[in-house]
Formats: sequence, C-alpha cells, structure tokens
Amino acid sequence: MTSSGTTGPLDPAVAARLKRTADGLVPAIAQQYDTGEVLMLGWMDDEALHRTLTTGRATYWSRSRREYWVKGDTSGHVQHVKSVALDCDGDTVLVKVDQTGAACHTGDRTCFDADVLPLGK
Repeated sequence: MTSSGTTGPLDPAVAARLKRTADGLVPAIAQQYDTGEVLMLGWMDDEALHRTLTTGRATYWSRSRREYWVKGDTSGHVQHVKSVALDCDGDTVLVKVDQTGAACHTGDRTCFDADVLPLGK
C-alpha cells in the first residue's frame, strides 16, 4: 500500500491483533447497524482501518485501482460508521454502518441480493 496522504498510524495494539493476507489486507464486512443486513465486503489495510476509525466514514483499499476509496465519495452512497469490531481470530473486520442508498457498485442495496444460490435438500 502507499504511505502518501496518510492520516496517521493505526493504534499499535489494534495493529498487533490483525492477521493480514500476504498483501497486508483484512476483509471488512459492512453491515447495516440497525437491521443486521449484510451490505458488502471490502478490503482494508492498516491505513484504511485507521481512517475508518478516525473519520467515521468507511474507507477501503481498492485492489483493482490500488488506491484508497471512501465509500460514497463518488456515488453519494455514504457509509457512516457506527462501530467497528474484530472477529475472534483478528482476520476479519465487521464495520456496522448507516448506509445511504445502494452499497453495491451495481446499484443494488446489498452485494448479496442478486445471486442467491439454491440449497440442495
């Protein structure tokens, strides 16, 4: 990742708990804080998590564009952060947000409504 434009370091106690991929990323699940609706999955490095915790806006690392993006800066579909939690292994972040508009880049409310797979019974 890049260090240009950083807003500061992630709290060392939090950083020490993270189990990152080989690219230095952790998956971040965005969930609507009041309904529990799962909205999307993004990726964060230490800087994106720091920005999310300090600005109150969900910030992710775009693997395709190789840059930080604040959800809603382009689309207007903002994620206002209500809480952030690590899972028990420290390898996934749960970001509870108040989502304005669509969370998915396709324009759907969530990234998980369009392709529900059948269960074999």
